[in-house]
Amino acid sequence: MPDLNDRHCWIFDLDGTLTRPVLDFQHIRSELGIAPSQDILATIAATPEPRRSQLAERLDQLERHYAALAEPAQGVLHLLVHLQNRGARLGILTRNTRAVALSSLQAIGAAHFFEPDAVLGRDEVRPKPDPHGIEHLLARWQCRAHQAVMVGDFRYDLEVGRAAGTATVHVARQEADLWPELTDLRVDSLTQLLDLME
Repeated sequence: MPDLNDRHCWIFDLDGTLTRPVLDFQHIRSELGIAPSQDILATIAATPEPRRSQLAERLDQLERHYAALAEPAQGVLHLLVHLQNRGARLGILTRNTRAVALSSLQAIGAAHFFEPDAVLGRDEVRPKPDPHGIEHLLARWQCRAHQAVMVGDFRYDLEVGRAAGTATVHVARQEADLWPELTDLRVDSLTQLLDLME
């Protein structure tokens, strides 16, 4: 396990990591007419116009709906206070839009921990698992990968951390899929993560 107290740059996934899982991906796929096994963003990107723009707009509407329902994950505010007090840089890397991410952060009372320019969505950088977003944040912060941590609840979060060379923390709740080959540390909550750091 890496010594996380030596890491000064922290990048978080949003839905299911800082928030309780709220996005119903099966419902979203059904609304968009996308097969259950298909990646939503990749499928939309491969769709010809004008249908592509129609799907993108509908996806934005659905994500805004779910953002309004966001609730904080267990321990999120305590962890962010701890990291802020240590002077850590904090960022968000999400496959949602920045606007949806900022709305979710407001809903859970965590927006003030993150500079808006450190909240990166699919319109600012190439979507996870492409490491572009992490590389962008590290360059902005003048931080090296060995000083950084990527925290998330899904394979894409762990893959993007591995690709960028950061430590990876998997927030894996009960009965979650596990990817040990991509994970440096697995915790069942952000409360447990904070306990390990303290």
